[in-house]
Amino acid sequence: MKHTLDATNESLGRLASKIAVLLRGKADPAYQPYKLPTDTVVIKNVALIKFTGKKLADKKYYHYSGYPGGMKTRNLGDEFKKDPKRVLCGTVLNMLSQNKLRSKIIKNLIFE
Repeated sequence: MKHTLDATNESLGRLASKIAVLLRGKADPAYQPYKLPTDTVVIKNVALIKFTGKKLADKKYYHYSGYPGGMKTRNLGDEFKKDPKRVLCGTVLNMLSQNKLRSKIIKNLIFE
């Protein structure tokens, strides 16, 4: 089943939780947790997502290279300007259950 969502003026977390439920197939009456769902979710207007509070300046993303002094920090505002699709995809990925199906399920998320 194909679901289409418009991200205009939607909060990041609330939108991501809706997407995660649809991707997982829990809205389907024939839901079985061990089977790969065939539902796809198409997202439009990703760059128009809204953020509440001071998240754009305060929320941090960390990356550690493994070397001493290799910790890098970026805030949400910079990351969202660079690639809004990556921010939403990462949020949805963290909301999916951590199992072998997770990497296959996230491939059903499509951006327009």
